[in-house]
Amino acid sequence: MKQRDDMTFPYEEYERRLSALRARIEERHLDAVVITDPENIMYLTDYQTTGYSFFQALVVPLVDEPFMITRAMEESNIFARTWVERTRPYPDTGDAIQMLVDALREFGLSKKRIGYERNSYFFPAYQQDTIHTTLTEAKLLDCFGIVEEGRVCKSAVEIELMHKAAIATEAGMHAGIEACKAGATENDIAAAVSAGMFRAGGEPPAVMPYVTSGPRTMIGHATWEGRTVQPGEHVFLEVGGCYRRYHTAMMRTVVLGDLTDSMYKAQEKMKHALHAVHEYFQPGMTVSDADNIVRNIISDNDVGARLITRSGYAIGIAFPPSWDEGYIVSLKQGESTVLKEGMTFHIIPWMWGVDGDKTCGISDTIYITDEGCKSFFTMDRNFTVKSDEGASVAQLSAQRAKQKKSEKAPAAEGDKDKKQEP
Repeated sequence: MKQRDDMTFPYEEYERRLSALRARIEERHLDAVVITDPENIMYLTDYQTTGYSFFQALVVPLVDEPFMITRAMEESNIFARTWVERTRPYPDTGDAIQMLVDALREFGLSKKRIGYERNSYFFPAYQQDTIHTTLTEAKLLDCFGIVEEGRVCKSAVEIELMHKAAIATEAGMHAGIEACKAGATENDIAAAVSAGMFRAGGEPPAVMPYVTSGPRTMIGHATWEGRTVQPGEHVFLEVGGCYRRYHTAMMRTVVLGDLTDSMYKAQEKMKHALHAVHEYFQPGMTVSDADNIVRNIISDNDVGARLITRSGYAIGIAFPPSWDEGYIVSLKQGESTVLKEGMTFHIIPWMWGVDGDKTCGISDTIYITDEGCKSFFTMDRNFTVKSDEGASVAQLSAQRAKQKKSEKAPAAEGDKDKKQEP
């Protein structure tokens, strides 16, 4: 390992992560692991690139120096960002898996017990088949989740860094709320959110913000498509701020008109659920019980809404296509995983189908403490209501229409006179 002081975390943090991983490697009676998930590679080395669609792998032997396999172009990221000293790049015209096989042979692992992430998005079946048919003397075993066991509970320095991501999240949300008005397009609002996040120090998130208005809020995972927001409608915003690939996320709702009884009840239900989270979540609670706390509150409503999804998911390191770590642990019924100090979750007591045609949300990103939980955010949870603005924009639209009509009339007369000229 190359000791350096310019990585995201102190060098000792990476030593701790690698040591903990090797303890799990030994516990599983393996001689090495091949890590291919970009989040896991970054967690262990600080390596990141947008070019992760090309095969890349970190090989961690139990007792020898780790090494990386990357596309030749991406090797610069190893030198610029990480503590890794051994690298075996392959050219664009080369065979990535053959390079991995050759490196395993070079470092004396071709006849050993090797773990690999069988469920990794970035190690497809045809490449796994090649490994199995080539390394016939090795014992290849699935070790999916071996790195995630370390990732699921964040260290103090990770929690500190996620607070920086939260600054970007809040800045983006404030900017988005400010941009919400009748006559604005969803694109206008999304642009404001993005500018707010990035100006606050945020970096490219795994997913750009979700911005929907009016009836489009009922479409799952929809985001801006140029629609113009109308007076009296509401806007649903979900923002995931990012810093050094760590994320925090937040939902908020803006109402451009009077707050109806149904929407007020929805707001209060979601606030009640988040209050219960902060009141009752603690280490030792199962994720199933945690889910039920939120689900039971949201489900008990008379506005026609329901919680259509899990009530929360782990969040932290992420690359596209998703900002969450929900595949590691999610809050859902029937799961026996226990909450532990350092776990971080996006809690989403959102309400789908208020009055049958509206979706709204208020959410929070939390971390589990030694006795309970805390929020990364300080932002108010109430809906933002702009009732007077909706009316003023409607009046302005009417005035503009009247003005255009009066402007067209003289032009029409002029054209008429011209046509009558000989």
